[in-house]
Amino acid sequence: MDARQQFLTLALAKSVLRFGQFTLKSGRISPYFFNAGEINSGSALAALGRGYAAALDASGIAYDMLFGPAYKGIVLAAATAIALGERDVPFAYNRKEVKDHGEGGQMVGAPLKGRVVIVDDVISAGTSVRESVQIIEAHGAVPAAVLIALDRQERGGGALSAAQEVTGRYRIPVIALADLTELLRFVDGTPALAQHRAALLEYRAQYGV
Repeated sequence: MDARQQFLTLALAKSVLRFGQFTLKSGRISPYFFNAGEINSGSALAALGRGYAAALDASGIAYDMLFGPAYKGIVLAAATAIALGERDVPFAYNRKEVKDHGEGGQMVGAPLKGRVVIVDDVISAGTSVRESVQIIEAHGAVPAAVLIALDRQERGGGALSAAQEVTGRYRIPVIALADLTELLRFVDGTPALAQHRAALLEYRAQYGV
């Protein structure tokens, strides 16, 4: 089983990935839902971090450090940095609110410099990516890529997916552990999920890119 299938197996076991009928922020009724916030134990987080690290390695992207946007990205960037092990990759994250006491400021962790990979769970409206790019560039660093868990591969406001819009706007790649195509392959190889295949195909036909 490759890293992407291992990731989806973990996501299903931890209820990160669920099937049924879910109303998204867009108003669309989706036959599946993904919430990385359900990764809430040490062993599961370690496995997820290894998945992120494997996807980043496989991409061949040159980078110097990781950035985790608050809040989910903080944990994900830390888990990825740990999984990258002896390479000792620096990471940083932001606070939602600027701290006005102690060390103060908005940033925590390593100084933002060089080529920075943004680590998050999914891309929806792209707000988190936009804010992350602004923070990175404000510190004189360069956004190198966005690393996410799942690319839904569905249209946003226009003909492009959210991931494609990010790539077009910021000229950086979006690296995903898995996407809708991989999810369909996972469903095909999991007999217990066969009942959801038709709904997934219908959803992709209606909203897919």
